[in-house]
Order: sequence, then structure tokens, then C-alpha cells
Amino acid sequence: MGTPVSLDIADDRPATELATLADEVFAWLREVDARFSTYQPDSEVCRFDRGELLLSEASADLRRVLERCADLWDATDGFFDAYATGGLDPSGYVKGWAVQVASDRLRAAGADNHCLNAGGDVRVRGHSSTGLPWRIGVRHPWNPSAVCLVLSGTDLAVATSGVYERGHHVRDPRRGTPARGLRSVTVVGPDLGLADAYATAAVAMGVAGIGWLDRLAGYQHAVVTDDARCLHSTNLPLTD
Repeated sequence: MGTPVSLDIADDRPATELATLADEVFAWLREVDARFSTYQPDSEVCRFDRGELLLSEASADLRRVLERCADLWDATDGFFDAYATGGLDPSGYVKGWAVQVASDRLRAAGADNHCLNAGGDVRVRGHSSTGLPWRIGVRHPWNPSAVCLVLSGTDLAVATSGVYERGHHVRDPRRGTPARGLRSVTVVGPDLGLADAYATAAVAMGVAGIGWLDRLAGYQHAVVTDDARCLHSTNLPLTD
């Protein structure tokens, strides 16, 4: 998916078991990359986008992702649009979804304490090896060596979308131009796929996305605007 991925399993289990669990996580993420990459012309997404693969022939995962993207388009009034760049690109949902699935599988396998981080999309469960809740730093949007917020929890999905690494790559689908107004949006909630999509949609909305995020049930947020204002939900799980 073009991003670094790290996994920390904090359960006290034999090293061979931990290695097997880690191998299964990375095998799944490689499978997702091969299927959903918009950079590999032979990926399932690219073949479907070119009309070489019918929906009836697509994998269950691709059909599920396309259905969820359609639901998100409706839920965000069109601001989450898998076709915003012209071709099919469900990446704004897929990365978070893939990490969520991996975390769910770890938990089902008995690895109740873990942190999986894919380029800033983070799923934590249980406690770290210190016995304390996990701490997740949200990168400062102007200083790559600093954080602007630190979150803490034992069951959190944290997704951040911003323009500080790839420039204004999120497009306003209504105007067809790069979205402006929000430099960084972090969404926290129970499902990382949805949190990832909500963060992307809010960036696409610009400043109006702040009010939209305020109305989201079950999810909290932190926003840094282009003019350096930092706003966040009152119940965001912040720590020092």
C-alpha cells in the first residue's frame, strides 16, 4: 500500500507463536496490496476499473469494499468518492479496512494486546508491554519530528488524513479541485475502515468538515486547519 507497517504484539506467548501471528498479518496486508493497488496494472481493482473484470467475477472482498464505498458516498453527501480522481481508487477506505480486519483476526487468535500501525492508521487493543494503555501520537502537520496530540486507550481505531506528506492529494469531488482548509484530520472510533474514510471525507469538505465531524455518532476527531488552529472533540481520549 506504499506505506510502512509496524506490528507490536504485547501478549506473553512463545516467540514462534508471535512470529506466526505476525507472518499471517503481513501476508494478509500483502494480499490486500496485490488486490487493491492502483499502481499495479494487474491488480483486481485496476482490471475491474478497465472493464476487464465483471462485478460478478470479482472477489468477495472487492465486492464488499465497493458496496461499503457506495454506502460512504451516501453517508458523506458525496465527499467520500472512490472515483474522485476519475478512475476507481478505494484507498481512502481500503487501508483502514485492511488493518481493522488484521486486528480482528489477531484478537480472534487470542492476541488481545496489540498495536498495528499502517502509515498513521492505527488499531490498538488491550495494553502495551508496560501494562499501560497504548499511547498514539498524532503527527504535527508542520513538523515531522513532533506530535501535536497524544491519545491513549485500550480499544481505539485512529485514522489521520492530511496534506503534509503528499500535498493536496485529496480532491473536492464537487469542484474537481484539490481540497483546502484542513491540513490534518484525525478520526477516532471503533472501526478503522470507517474512521479512515471519515477523515478523508472531512479533508475533502474543507472547513465545513469540522461541523460534519461534530455530528458523527460514535466517533471523535481532532482537526488542524490551514491557518494552524487545532480543534477537537471534548471527549477525545487525550493524554499528556
